[in-house]
Amino acid sequence: MVELSKQSCEACRAEAPKISDEDLNALMPDIVDWNVVVDGVMQLSREFGFSNFEQAMTFSNRVGDIAEAVNHHPVILTEWGRVKVIWWSHKIKGLHKNKLIMAARTDEVYAQ
Repeated sequence: MVELSKQSCEACRAEAPKISDEDLNALMPDIVDWNVVVDGVMQLSREFGFSNFEQAMTFSNRVGDIAEAVNHHPVILTEWGRVKVIWWSHKIKGLHKNKLIMAARTDEVYAQ
């Protein structure tokens, strides 16, 4: 199987299916530091730690760049020493496999 972060995102339409529980459970081991949360809709959430505000801002901007490149836009909350990223699909009001792919790509940005 192709590594999750290397998989292609699909164009997400309002009628696209949400990720199944089976697929979600199969893919979560690839993004172990992410949490599935329900805040009205199912979302993926993770906090990232940094030594200062400048590093947090740089990371936030890099996540914004990868998001814009594929037209998927997360919630990014930047504070001194930490960034919280939340992925979910506005069109389908929940999780699509695209968001797990983007979470894996976010992890790669953090690892760089």
